[in-house]
Amino acid sequence: MDVRLPITTAGICFALLLGGCSPGDEKHAVSLEEKTAQFEQSLDAITDPKLKDAITELGGSLLLLERAQQRLDNKPSRTEYGEDALGVLRHYPTPQALVDTFINGLFVLHKDSSSDYLTDLQPVFPFVLNIPGGFLFPHGVEWQSVTLSNKRVIAYQPEWSETDPGIQLSPSSSNVTNPDDLTVTYPFIEGLNVDKKNLPRPVSLQGRVEVIAPKRLHSFNLDKKDVGQTRSDGNLSVTLLKLDTHYAELEFSNQLPLAPEVANTRLNPLIVQARDSTGQYLVRAGAINENPEQVAFYQKQLAYLQQQKAWSEALEKKLDDEQQAFEQQHPHHYNKVYFNGPIDTLEVSLLDFSEATVTRKALDLPVREFDPHTTEKTVQPLDLPITVYDDQAPDWLKGASLTEEQLKSGVHIRQSVEEPSAARIEFEHRKTFNDEMLGDDFSPGESPVTFFTEKHNGKLDEPIELPPEAYQVDPLQATITYDLNLFPETPAIAVGSMPMFLATVDKQAYEAKALPKGLEIRNNALVVDLKRYPANEWRFFVKDDSGHYLKQILSVSHDASAEGPALFGVHYFYGHPTRVETYQRTDLATVQYGFEVKLDKAQTQGAAP
Repeated sequence: MDVRLPITTAGICFALLLGGCSPGDEKHAVSLEEKTAQFEQSLDAITDPKLKDAITELGGSLLLLERAQQRLDNKPSRTEYGEDALGVLRHYPTPQALVDTFINGLFVLHKDSSSDYLTDLQPVFPFVLNIPGGFLFPHGVEWQSVTLSNKRVIAYQPEWSETDPGIQLSPSSSNVTNPDDLTVTYPFIEGLNVDKKNLPRPVSLQGRVEVIAPKRLHSFNLDKKDVGQTRSDGNLSVTLLKLDTHYAELEFSNQLPLAPEVANTRLNPLIVQARDSTGQYLVRAGAINENPEQVAFYQKQLAYLQQQKAWSEALEKKLDDEQQAFEQQHPHHYNKVYFNGPIDTLEVSLLDFSEATVTRKALDLPVREFDPHTTEKTVQPLDLPITVYDDQAPDWLKGASLTEEQLKSGVHIRQSVEEPSAARIEFEHRKTFNDEMLGDDFSPGESPVTFFTEKHNGKLDEPIELPPEAYQVDPLQATITYDLNLFPETPAIAVGSMPMFLATVDKQAYEAKALPKGLEIRNNALVVDLKRYPANEWRFFVKDDSGHYLKQILSVSHDASAEGPALFGVHYFYGHPTRVETYQRTDLATVQYGFEVKLDKAQTQGAAP
C-alpha cells in the first residue's frame, strides 16, 4: 500500500475508502466513515463537472491517505522475509546492461485456448513486471499488430468488439494477472463447424518497447546512529528523520533537475529496504509519501476548491502555481516506509535521473510454440542472447534439508466458523522446496481428533460423543471440517494429531563436462532422461561460471504418445549451464503434528438441544 498525493495523481480507487478495518480501529473508522459520507454528500451540490472531478480526486486522495495511515499504524506485527529488490541490478555492470537484457529477453508464446475460436499469445519477460518490486526502471510495451500464416496483418485494438466480423487482436480477458497477454479471436459463425487446424495461425507479434535507464544508482546504509543526519553522494542526499521498530521516516533530494527526456515521466527514484538482526530483508508493509506539512497544503487547496462555483483556466493556473511554489520551497521529498518485522538496518537507494538513457526498439517477435507435453522427438531451440539469474533459488533450496522441528514450528492454525455446517480448522505452513519434493506417494495413516467441552476454568471437560458424519479430516489438505448442527453440545477445544509430510532429499552436483548418464547439456538446455530421472522424484537446478543459479524459462516433457510414457524432459534457461545440481527424494516420512486448539465461537449455531 503506497499512497501518494498530489492533484496530479490519477486513478485513485475511491471505493478503497469504504473498506473494512480491524476492531481496534473502530473509533477511527466511525470518524472516517462520517468524513467520507459528508464528503460524498458535499459533491452532490457541485454542478460543474471539471470542478467536481478535481474535488473528488483531491478529497478522495486525502481520505485514502488517512485510511492508509490508520491501517499501517495499527497493522499487527509479524515478521515476514522477502527478496532483495536490487538483486537483479546487482548482476549487471550498468543500468543500461539491465535494460538491454530486458529487451533482448522478450519473446512470445502461443497458447491454445479451450475454444476453437481463440488463440492466446503470452509475451514472456525475463523479469517479473506486475508485482511491487518488479522491474526497476520506467518502461512501456505497446502492441501494434499480429501477422498470420496467410500473411494477413491484424491491427491491435484495446478491447474486443462484438460487432467486428473479422479476426481480432485484443487484450486477453482470461488472465488478469498478466496484463500483457493477448488473444487472437476468430469470427464465430452460427451453425458452421470450424477446424482450428485450418485457421491462419499467428506467426509474429509487432510492437514497440521503451525503457528509461537512470545515470546511476547510489545506496546509503543507515541505522539508529544516523537519525537526524544527512548523508550525501554528489547531487543525491538522504536524511533519516526517524527509525522506529517497524517504520522509517526520511527525506531525500536530487540537487540536479530531471533530464529533459524524463521531465514529464512519473518516476519513483527511491527504493527503501530494511533488514532485521538476522540480516534478511523484511517485506514492505506499505508507505506514506506525504508529511503533515504537505497534507496541510492539500487540505488548504481542497478547502479553497470547495468554495468555488465553477472551474476555470484561472483557477487551474492558480492551483498549478501554488503547487510549483510549494515544491520549490520544499525541494526534499518525504517517505515513511513500514515493514513486516523489527528494523535493524536500512538500505536507502536513489535512482539518479538527472541524466537518462531512453532505449526505444521496434519489436517483431516470432510466436513460439512450446507445449508442456509434446510427442515431438527433436529438441526445439530456445537460446536467447541474455543471462538472467534466479536469486530466489538459494533460499528455496534450503527446504531440501528441512527438519521435523522446522516443519512443525512453521505451522499456523486458522479457523473459520462463518458457516456452522462447515466450520474449519486449517493447518497452514509456508510452502518450501520440501513440499515440491513430496510427490504423490502419500500414506497419511491415522488422523485422530476429539472434540471436548470446557470447564469454567478453561480446562478440558468431557469428550463429545459424535456420529462419524459430524466431522471430516483431510490430511492431504491439512484441514478438519465439522458440522456444528450435528454436535449435541457446543465444542470448545479440539485435540488430536494432523499428519505432515517430510521428504528426505539427496543432493548431488556435477560439472557439465562430467554429467551422469541420462543428463545432457545442449546450449542453454538441460535434457533429462525421464526413465532414469522420473519427474515425480527429481528436480534440477543449474549454475553458470559465476556460481549463480540460472533462471529457468520453461520446461517441456517429450512423451511417446498422448497416453504413453514420458521419454525425456527439456529445461530451458536464460544462460548457459556449466554445473548441474540434482535433488532426489529418497524417502517420505509422516510427521504427526499434535494439537490442542481452542475453538472459535460461531455467530449462530443450530446445534441440537
